[in-house]
Amino acid sequence: MRKFDKDRLILGFAGPVLALVVAFVLSTLVLLVSDRDPFELYRLLFEQVSYSDVQVLIINQAGTYYLAALAVAVGFRMNLFNIGVDGQYRLAAMMAALVGASVSLPGPLQIVLIVVVAMLVGAFWAGIAGILKTTRGVSEVVSTIMLNSISTSLVAWLILPKNFGEQAEGSNNLTTGDIPESGWFPGLPLSPDAGEIYGFTFVAVGCGLVYWLVLNRTRFGFDLRATGASESAAQASGVDAKKMILTSMLISGAVAGLVGMPTLLGDTHTYSLDFPVGLGFTGITIALLGRNHPVGIALSALLVAFLDKASSPLDQFGFEKEIATIMQGLIVISVVVSYELVRRYGTRRQQQKVGEEIAAGHTLTTEKEAAL
Repeated sequence: MRKFDKDRLILGFAGPVLALVVAFVLSTLVLLVSDRDPFELYRLLFEQVSYSDVQVLIINQAGTYYLAALAVAVGFRMNLFNIGVDGQYRLAAMMAALVGASVSLPGPLQIVLIVVVAMLVGAFWAGIAGILKTTRGVSEVVSTIMLNSISTSLVAWLILPKNFGEQAEGSNNLTTGDIPESGWFPGLPLSPDAGEIYGFTFVAVGCGLVYWLVLNRTRFGFDLRATGASESAAQASGVDAKKMILTSMLISGAVAGLVGMPTLLGDTHTYSLDFPVGLGFTGITIALLGRNHPVGIALSALLVAFLDKASSPLDQFGFEKEIATIMQGLIVISVVVSYELVRRYGTRRQQQKVGEEIAAGHTLTTEKEAAL
C-alpha cells in the first residue's frame, strides 16, 4: 500500500489556490485603479449564477473548455506544448460538419460518423507537428502555431460557396449546410427558460475519466509520463520516445477534434464563420490551472466558463464585459508565478527532508556503534 504523502497533497493544492488568490487581489487592484467598485462587480457576477439559463450556459461552455484543456493536458504530460488545439478543432469541426451535411445515416451511425471524422481530422493535423518533431526535430510550439494559421486559411477557403460552403440569401455568413436531425446529439432539457445541457457535455466527462484511467492505470500511461519526465531515461528502459511523442500528438489532436462537437451536434448543427476561436488558448489556461488533473481541469473549466457567461450583461451596469478577459489573463500570470514559487518551495522542502533522514540515519548508526 502506497504511503500517504501529505506534503505532496499540500503542494498540489497550493499552486492553484495561490494562483486564484493572487488573481483575485490583482483584479481588485486593477478595478480600484480604474475607479470601479470591485465588490459591486463580484456581486453582479455571482448574482448571474442564480439564473437557470446562465447556469446552463456555464455548464455547456465548461464542457467545451474541458475537452480543449484535456487535449492540451495530454501533450503537457508528455512535456509537449500543443498550441495548435484551436486550429485542429476548427478544421475538424468544419470537415465533420461537411460530412454530416452530405451523408444521411440512421441516428446513432450518423453521430458516430461525424465524431470519428472530427477525431481523425484533428489527429491528422496534430500528427503533422508530431512527424516534424520526431523526424526533423522541429519544435511543436513553432509548428503548431504555423499550422493554426494554415488551418484558418484552409477553413476560409473550403467554406467558400464556390467550394463546399453555402450562403443563405441576404446573409453574409457562410456555412457548411445543415446536418440532418439524425445527426443531432440529444441533450438534457431542464426547462423552457433554461434550455438544455448539451448531451456531448456528458461525453466530455467520460473523456476525463478515460484520460485518468489510461494515464494512471495502464502501461501506456506510465510510459507516457516517464517519457515526459525524462526522455533519455525512458529510452534506457526500453521505451521508444519518438513513438510516444508521435502517439501523444495524435491523441491530443483527436481530443482536440472533439472540442467543437458539443456546439455542432447540440446547438448549431452546422459549421459557420460564427464558430468561436481561441478555445485552444483558453484550454492551455485551464490545463495549467487544473494541474493536468481531470478534476482540477473540470473545476478550472467551470471557473473560466463562469467568468465568460456571467460577464455578458455587465455593460448594462456600467462595467465593460472585457473585464472578465482581463481577469482570465491575470489568472494565467498568477498560475505561472505561483507554480514556480510552489515548485521552488517543494524542492527546498524535499532537500530538507532528505537531509533530516540522512541525519537521523547517521544518529541511529552512531547509537548502535556505541551500544556495541
